[in-house]
Amino acid sequence: MGRWLEHTVTTEVKAPVDRVWAVWSDLEAMPRWMRWIESVKTLEDPDLTDWTLAAQGFRFQWKARITTRVEAQQLHWESVGGLPTKGAVRFYPEADDRTVVKLSVTYELPGVLAPLMEPTILGGIVTRELQANLDRFRDLVESDYAVSS
Repeated sequence: MGRWLEHTVTTEVKAPVDRVWAVWSDLEAMPRWMRWIESVKTLEDPDLTDWTLAAQGFRFQWKARITTRVEAQQLHWESVGGLPTKGAVRFYPEADDRTVVKLSVTYELPGVLAPLMEPTILGGIVTRELQANLDRFRDLVESDYAVSS
């Protein structure tokens, strides 16, 4: 069994919470702003998704299940196969046109990486990447990006 690492990042988006929620809920579009995510596919059960992560020559796949969905407030998930991971994203309306997004991701350090990387170094890399991803998400929401239906 590997070591679990947790990362939390936040950003403020200049958009109403309903728009922020709508863009986040378009899970299959996540590779547009999550650099290490190669693909997300929604399965027949809309609470199940297949994920592929590709970074630094490594590729990991997992299936995730949405465990909690509160419209325009929060979304929680956990893996049900593949890379052990879980997380939550929360949306905090600060005003009619501003929303704070807080993303928390927890995962088990894959055994293949454990001997290669000090968890504190890997943790810093992952936290910086998650923050950059969330900032790209903010930029996408604030642009004229149209959510696919």
